[in-house]
Amino acid sequence: MRKAQAKKLPLAPDPRFNDKLVTRFVNNIMWEGKKSGAYTIFYDAVDRISKQTGENGYEIWKKALSNVTPSVEVRSRRIGGATFQIPAEVRADRKISLSIKWLVRYSRDRNGRSMAEKLANEIIAASKGEGAAFKKKEDVHRMADANKAFAHFRI
Repeated sequence: MRKAQAKKLPLAPDPRFNDKLVTRFVNNIMWEGKKSGAYTIFYDAVDRISKQTGENGYEIWKKALSNVTPSVEVRSRRIGGATFQIPAEVRADRKISLSIKWLVRYSRDRNGRSMAEKLANEIIAASKGEGAAFKKKEDVHRMADANKAFAHFRI
């Protein structure tokens, strides 16, 4: 039998925007425990966004995050020897987690000099409804839509 599920540790809000979501985003950017480096990358990216667009970089980041957030996804379920892709609603914490992971992952894959530059460009693209992270969300939604016929197998 499984043990009790681990408790979620509360996140400290970031120093500049006083937002826990920023801390969560920075934790995903972070490599090898270098949190201050990750904060530097994020804040530099927000400043670049402000400079390029002439708007508030923090607001554009929030808009990009909401644009990339999926509402449905497909989950594999084995029924009678066959595996079906069943569309399912995404839990609230998983929505945020997926959108953050996609933004960070696809900004790493971009061309650019620094991570801050790549992240800024991906966030600007996502806020406009473009870019690889937004395309990923569209693909996930398309997959769920294509497999609507198996929705009756839902748990």
